[in-house]
Amino acid sequence: MRKAMLALFLSTAVAATGACHDMTHDGGAEAKPVAGFVTDMAGFDAFIATHPTPVQFHARYPDVQLVMPDSMTTMEMRSNNSRYFPEFDKDGRITGGGFR
Repeated sequence: MRKAMLALFLSTAVAATGACHDMTHDGGAEAKPVAGFVTDMAGFDAFIATHPTPVQFHARYPDVQLVMPDSMTTMEMRSNNSRYFPEFDKDGRITGGGFR
């Protein structure tokens, strides 16, 4: 009887911890890097909707210049989506922005 109770307890514990997967986690922030400049605007907008950090942005779009608030840039206009000017929330996460 004792062995049966122990086996029942262990199987319940294993089942419970196996079900503790965070279903709200969006794998988009950890997806493989996108080489080159942004051409898939729908995918880019979906990524920005996850409110990534600057580090996550650089990991996902390594070829796109992320212009931080304290960065100096030139005034030329780029039409190839290679320079992104982000808007941040109070926690430093990107909430929007635009290409210039």
